[in-house]
Amino acid sequence: MKITALLHKHVLIGGGSGFIGRNLSKLLKSKNYEVTVVSRMPGTNRITWLDIQSKGIPEKITSVVNLAGQNVLDPKRRWTPGFKQNVWNSRVNSTRILAEEIIKSKRNLDAFINISGVSLYKPSSSKTYNENHLGESFDFMSKLCIEWEKAATIPENENCRSIKLRTGVVLGPGGGMIESIWMPFVFGLGGPMGNGDQYLPWIHMDDLCNLILYCIENKNVKGILNGVAPQIVTNGEFSKIFASCLKRPALIPFPEFAVKLIFGKDRSALLLTGAKIEPKLTIESGFKYGFPIVKGACEDIIKKVRGK
Repeated sequence: MKITALLHKHVLIGGGSGFIGRNLSKLLKSKNYEVTVVSRMPGTNRITWLDIQSKGIPEKITSVVNLAGQNVLDPKRRWTPGFKQNVWNSRVNSTRILAEEIIKSKRNLDAFINISGVSLYKPSSSKTYNENHLGESFDFMSKLCIEWEKAATIPENENCRSIKLRTGVVLGPGGGMIESIWMPFVFGLGGPMGNGDQYLPWIHMDDLCNLILYCIENKNVKGILNGVAPQIVTNGEFSKIFASCLKRPALIPFPEFAVKLIFGKDRSALLLTGAKIEPKLTIESGFKYGFPIVKGACEDIIKKVRGK
């Protein structure tokens, strides 16, 4: 597939200071891209959401990536109506702002890439989903994903490719799920969430960042792609593999009632349920995974955390 050759490459990243944004910025800069982050506070190579609304997409920008979103699984935050609204607004409203400003700009942009989730695929023990499944609204998280993608929609005749990446759990050092489970597993106290039978759609951080770069640079890539690894595993299978790579047991499950007590009904669904998802169109687009198997992903992450 032909790679776009750009003399000037400058990516605007909404939510670029988060877990994925930090890693993506590092990759882009290593490939000679300039990066500007949209955040709540101004600073060097930063602009605010208010700047975007009042001044539009800066002239120098060639692609836009949106990663913005309040951390849903922050155990320190109670699932209050206010926090629930923040989770919604930080995804849907920020996405809508970028989409509307891209449409207003009337300039040629290479790509608008919006990261959303896989919660719109209803958990099923028999069905395997790919990008051709539209998804359905069956709980708060699925409704959020659907509205999130609607907000990212720009007309097909706009001078900008639109890519919607539905990502699973992002595995990498320094944040996300690995940071949350690291200490219990290191001390031999780790195990699956609930009974562990639920599927765990996942992707290595390096693969997600490289997939975003691939979408920016390949003119033929557009539409919906599943940002998940090819290997389908359950939460229990992942727990055993991760523990094995640490040379630890995985004997102590985190009880379902405790998950629900800490996170509440809406959020606990992210941990206690999951769908079988394959990246059919992602693979067909020509993208090559660096970490298609969870064992290799875990080994790489553990090595990076330990600095070896």
